[in-house]
Amino acid sequence: MPHAHRPALARSQASRFWPALCRSVALTGGLLAGSGAAQAQGAGIFQGADLALGEKLIAEHQCVQCHVSKVGGDGSAMYQPQGRFNTAGLLRGMVEMCNTQMNLGLFPEEVTAVAAVLNRDHYKFK
Repeated sequence: MPHAHRPALARSQASRFWPALCRSVALTGGLLAGSGAAQAQGAGIFQGADLALGEKLIAEHQCVQCHVSKVGGDGSAMYQPQGRFNTAGLLRGMVEMCNTQMNLGLFPEEVTAVAAVLNRDHYKFK
């Protein structure tokens, strides 16, 4: 059964959710990045991730189209490695937040696979 893409939140709705979203991402990313192993390995949390699966999930769930609807252009403004996200754990946390907010139903290893593709293509955390 194909996934129905949810419309983007209206700007006023998004502004109401943004503080909670940031706290959620910080908490999730902090928990992931706060563990000794994740801190020591940095983007090592993506080691062994299934990149082909991540690419497939990004296409299947129309992530690029959603990002375009939120930020305009080609959607790449969503990826600001010098901005909001400065660790691999925070990146993974943001993907988990999208999973939750959009009710995608991704398993943890699928979230990691998507985040690993984003890291490879946009963020390049070490």
